[in-house]
Amino acid sequence: MKTLTFRYWDRIRSSLWFIPTMMALGAVFLAFISVALDRPVTNWLLRSWGWTFTAGAEGASAVLGIIAGSMITIAGVVFSMTLVALSLATSQLGPRLLRNFLRDTTTQVVLGTFVATFLYCLLVLLTIRRAEEVAFVPHVSIALGVLFAVASVGVLIYFIHHVSVSMQANEIVARVSDELIAGVDRLFPEQIGRGTSRTSATPPESAFLDAFDREARPIPASADGYIQFIDTDALIELAMQKDVVIRLERVPGDYVVSGGPLMLVWPGERAADVPADQVNNTFALGNQRTSGQDIEFAVTQLVEVALRALSSGVNDPFTAITCVDHLASALSRLATRDMPSPYRYDSTDQLRVIAPGSTFVDVTDAAFNQIRQMSRSNTAVTVRLLETIAEVARFVQRPEDRAALLRHAEMIARGASEGQPEVEDRQKVEERFEYAKQLLSVSPMTGSDHGNGLS
Repeated sequence: MKTLTFRYWDRIRSSLWFIPTMMALGAVFLAFISVALDRPVTNWLLRSWGWTFTAGAEGASAVLGIIAGSMITIAGVVFSMTLVALSLATSQLGPRLLRNFLRDTTTQVVLGTFVATFLYCLLVLLTIRRAEEVAFVPHVSIALGVLFAVASVGVLIYFIHHVSVSMQANEIVARVSDELIAGVDRLFPEQIGRGTSRTSATPPESAFLDAFDREARPIPASADGYIQFIDTDALIELAMQKDVVIRLERVPGDYVVSGGPLMLVWPGERAADVPADQVNNTFALGNQRTSGQDIEFAVTQLVEVALRALSSGVNDPFTAITCVDHLASALSRLATRDMPSPYRYDSTDQLRVIAPGSTFVDVTDAAFNQIRQMSRSNTAVTVRLLETIAEVARFVQRPEDRAALLRHAEMIARGASEGQPEVEDRQKVEERFEYAKQLLSVSPMTGSDHGNGLS
């Protein structure tokens, strides 16, 4: 059930149709309600305020017809502007950012506003009857239609501003960064709750792990695609029912091939008792990676923007530096969080699921490797990478994390010494490297060097 919910909710969030459809249905409902209540409300307004729509049936039809026609025209213009923005963003910053634009709530609400106003005016227009019939002019409903038209003008002005701002590289990078930081907060919370199934940082005995490697049997995947979501709670329940231990061979973000191993089951003789279809139902597969449980996906989006900015066809190091700055924000937060243990136990302290996950080292590799390789000859980006490592070094707490940062700093400095011909540039890089190395050699949040930067 969780996998189905995730799959459909992710499709809804990444679509341009859901919010406009809901707003259109709301407009239909409002049209029927306003027409049904129009006569008593109009009589009350006439008695209390002396207000009514005086243009008659012909005037009312003309007003609503003009509003409906203009709204559907503007909706087409808005859709065209959206497609132009999507085309420019994907060609300059990468096609994987298309999903972020489709999930833009502002664009969906703007489209919904014009479509809903069109449908409302159209339905109210159908209720107007001329003098040769039983005359009926829905005064209040027409007034609401005019009010919606005025509000739509304000929405159009705001949308033009929103499109012009959202197409800027810094805004796009900031939006992806917000998604990355939200993923860090969601997948690596500061206080991890404990339910009936708990995690433990203590690994099992080595004898058990050796036996697992020898005797475990695979459960194959039934389809191809990227893993978007894994229902680990359902896997633990299944392991408890069959009294087995499960180890995931694929994690969110990995691509699986039909028939390939999805997980291993121990003891091996009980693997046949574990239904393959029930196992596959706990995995949500799709044609693209998502950020639901894949923290490295948002990292690779920022990296992709930086790589395109560093390409010879674009040559925009300022955008690449902006991406590196936002990567520093995410890595600094991640460095202070506890890494979830891969060992999941049930309520009786029985190991049930081994679920490897992303660590700080993995995310750091995804963040720095390709940018480092592309920026060897660019002093500005190389210096900012080393400054970022120095900044993140203030937050790291685990020795393996410090070793990973030091490894990247050494590779960056080594690449710069080979790729930059100017002596002064190499000296500048070396100064930043020595400073980062100094910070990585002391305990986190201690030492006098933490308050001193390089000018």
